[in-house]
Amino acid sequence: MQLLSILLLRTGADGKAEVLTSSFDLTRSFSFFERGSVKEFMTFTAATIAERTQPGVRQSVQQNESDHVAHVYSHPRGVTGVIFSDKEYPMRVAFGLLNKILDEFLVKFPAETWKPNLPYPELEDYLKKYQDPKQADTIMRVQDELNETTAILQKTIDSVLQRGEKLDSLVDRSEALSSQSKMFYKTAKKTNSCCVVM
Repeated sequence: MQLLSILLLRTGADGKAEVLTSSFDLTRSFSFFERGSVKEFMTFTAATIAERTQPGVRQSVQQNESDHVAHVYSHPRGVTGVIFSDKEYPMRVAFGLLNKILDEFLVKFPAETWKPNLPYPELEDYLKKYQDPKQADTIMRVQDELNETTAILQKTIDSVLQRGEKLDSLVDRSEALSSQSKMFYKTAKKTNSCCVVM
């Protein structure tokens, strides 16, 4: 899972979108010689999608056969956020991040200050922090911990059940236990067998 870029754009009265601020992390997915073209293509794609997305709409756009997805949210107050990620990146986390970024941006920059190349270093911080959605998103982190706990419990129950079977065979083969002790063990086992662990 990887985030590639975050772009914030506004659509002017002429219907053309312009990039207000952006941040890219293309080092892991593209060679040095590809990065310039990829950045240019992502900027073009983000502008095209921003121009065609109605205010208040959220959508994810994937080009045919592409490994990358554009998550878009056109805020009703006139700014559009676009996140490019790979296909495996969780959509819910991407849209949560877009909400957070756009809300902070609108508080920090009133509409009359919007111009290209606004200094917004927080985008780079978000791009780094959200590379691992499990660390950045609380719900994913809790779900991951629950999955780990469930796996540990299942493993523990399996080993307890295996030990129970081994104990049965040991009791049956034991010459040190009297027949009365063996009978007591089997009766106790039948009595306690009302509860089955699944």
